Amino acid sequence: MTTSEKLEKLLTIAQSDRELKERLLATRESANPVADFCEIATDVGLPLSVMDIINQGEEFYAEIKRSTNGGGENSPDLDFQNDEYSIFMMRLGTI
Repeated sequence: MTTSEKLEKLLTIAQSDRELKERLLATRESANPVADFCEIATDVGLPLSVMDIINQGEEFYAEIKRSTNGGGENSPDLDFQNDEYSIFMMRLGTI
């Protein structure tokens, strides 16, 4: 199962499990939010590491870069990288 698939499944589980949703949302206040998020995901049977989350964002960013004018030196600079944790939290907050 890919990282993206695990995140989708975690979101689906959290939709029907209020306690899980609250635990995940509480990681935003943690000193190590992504690590704590990954620990919770692993506890529910969806093993994730901090590097999985970081790599997922970087891969998405690289795909966007490559898709613009072939990704060569003329492709536009993007001022952001995809932050999978923040995007997940935003989506979780809307359910």
